[in-house]
Order: sequence, then C-alpha cells, then structure tokens
Amino acid sequence: MSTSPWDPLGPSRIISGDNLELMRSLPDESFTLVYMDPPFNTGRTQQRITSSATSSSTSTRAGFGGRTYDFSLKSVTSYDDSFEDYWQFLAPRVMEAWRLLSPQGTLYLHLDWREVHYAKVALDQMVGREHFLNEIIWAYDY
Repeated sequence: MSTSPWDPLGPSRIISGDNLELMRSLPDESFTLVYMDPPFNTGRTQQRITSSATSSSTSTRAGFGGRTYDFSLKSVTSYDDSFEDYWQFLAPRVMEAWRLLSPQGTLYLHLDWREVHYAKVALDQMVGREHFLNEIIWAYDY
C-alpha cells in the first residue's frame, strides 16, 4: 500500500490489500467511477490459470491462422466461490464504494444471474431506487 497521502487528482495507482480495509482508509467522495467485480457466489471452486504461448514451427498446438505455439503453464490459483451469507460479505463493500463516490459518480456492480436481482433490491433499500440508472446484460455468442 502506498504511504503517500491520498490525492484524487494524483497519479493512477494500484493498491493491493483487503479491499474493505483499504476502502475504509480513503476519504469520502474520492472517485467518479467505482467498478466492483466481486466473487459471484457460484457455489464452486474457481480457478485462474496463467500461461504463456510462444510461436513455434514445431509445436502441434494450433492457433489462429494455422500458426503453432508452444504453451507453458505459469501458475494456477483458486478460491472457493461459495458464501453462506453472500450479502453479509458484499454489503459492507458496496456501502464503502457508495461512500467513496462523488455526487456525480457512478457505481457499477458486476454480478451474474445468481445474485444480481437480490443485489438490485438490496441496493434500492440501501441507497434509494432513484439512483438506479440501468442494467447491462452480457450477451454471449458461442
């Protein structure tokens, strides 16, 4: 975590740590946009695989346009995406995000179909229905 004082007009920065604790350390109305992409409460273990691919004329792994690549696995991380009380986890984070928004700010909460409708009702109660602007729905084309 950066030790310099918070300056909303300062340089862009990435702060690593527990998001709830870090949000609580920032001053009110610091941002005009907050984008939250929390775990979705899918009920299953989620994995993230980090890999690299390098062009190779001898590999059998094919890519776009018939090009071939050597593939190497860098890391695999995972987490249990299952919450007994999801809103107990999410609500304090949403409230901190709301506190951090400037009066002209916009909050985007990225959830999937399992929780999005419960979150909409809870947010209406927490911050008021009049603040809801719209819903963005991803249309997957397989």
